[in-house]
Amino acid sequence: MTSANDRILDAVELHFDEQVRFLERLVRFKSLRNEESAAQDFIEAALKQRGFTTSRFRTDAAKIGRHPAFSPATVDYDASWNVVGSKPAERGGGRSLAFNSHVDIVPAGSHQRWTSPPFEPVRDGDWLYGRGAGDMKAGLVASIFALDAIAAAGLSLCGDVQVQSVVEEEITGNGAATAFALGFTADAIVSPEPTDEQLVRANAGVLKFRLETRGRPAHPREPESGQSAIDLMIRLIGHLRTLEKQWIAERQGKRWFKDLANPVALTIGTIAGGDWIASIPSDCTAEGRIGFYPGESPKVRAAELEAFVQRVQAEDPAFVGGQHVTLTWVGVMHAGYELPEGTAAEASLRTAHATIHAGEDLNAYVMACYLDAAVFSVHGNIPALVYGPIAENIHGIDERVSLASLRRVTKTLALFAADWCGVRDA
Repeated sequence: MTSANDRILDAVELHFDEQVRFLERLVRFKSLRNEESAAQDFIEAALKQRGFTTSRFRTDAAKIGRHPAFSPATVDYDASWNVVGSKPAERGGGRSLAFNSHVDIVPAGSHQRWTSPPFEPVRDGDWLYGRGAGDMKAGLVASIFALDAIAAAGLSLCGDVQVQSVVEEEITGNGAATAFALGFTADAIVSPEPTDEQLVRANAGVLKFRLETRGRPAHPREPESGQSAIDLMIRLIGHLRTLEKQWIAERQGKRWFKDLANPVALTIGTIAGGDWIASIPSDCTAEGRIGFYPGESPKVRAAELEAFVQRVQAEDPAFVGGQHVTLTWVGVMHAGYELPEGTAAEASLRTAHATIHAGEDLNAYVMACYLDAAVFSVHGNIPALVYGPIAENIHGIDERVSLASLRRVTKTLALFAADWCGVRDA
């Protein structure tokens, strides 16, 4: 008699072409910030078709500053929808599980630099190209089709299950925070981010900010009468590199971070300044992020950065004599987490991974960036397993995901869900 696991794996194989076509349709949705609704309509319809009860809710801006899981934001959330599909066990007794994924993506940058249009998915050998294909629409689709495989194998889960498709992961984390605040939790969370089929042992806390410098505009015939806001910004960023080095040096006392070259990664992601080619620029704006270590308060780290900027203005002669800099918090202000070793959820995932990888052990590593898993780990003390497919060029040009890896991950997630929740013949 064919085992339950073999039936599940056969079902993944049987439906994998359909899974890739589903992923291609999802990649075509240009689900940038505040433009995610069409993609969420697609996901919601797919979940309803599969018998899930769906909940559709906006990201809750009212909780910013009042609930610790929420981060500062600068946009209106009227069109910012999250979708959760829930399916209770027909007969209980098993542990509950939530797959948490984000459907929002980052901009594609210069479209002309892509080999093919970023929102027209293209298969080339083992790779599927497209913005969001790796980060993280492939993982979202894998979670749906992993559950499909269990049902197609004639099995039903003994524990309640959710598929969460949230927004705002790429900027604030407030989509996952809203889901958490509304009670969409479980005994274990799995977030199938692109991790190269490894488990994330820890992630960094992150602060996202906007800096504005104000200069004195002037005509180039008398440049000495002006002060360039762009030059001030360049100078300020140079000072921030000093702070970055100080925070990097603190890694020596951090178990999971001490071997990383740069676990805090000050990144200036956008910059704009000036309004006329032949004028000393009046204003300049830059946006960026910086990381810190698990167990530390984001508010304490934010205050440290604020104090540093104030010292620069007080001590650097270029800034003395006026309030030249404004610092605003515009995105994630959230703590990192460490996944405790030895949880039952991790043991179950390790077994599933080894089954698919011919006995290979599951490697764990550190991801020094923000992850929505932190919301559930930090504020709910829930085991949050971040594990997903091999992807390349995420946030870059020609983003792509490995289809062979996606197949393996889907199988692993299906076996994990069956083991974690328990199964019985439907």
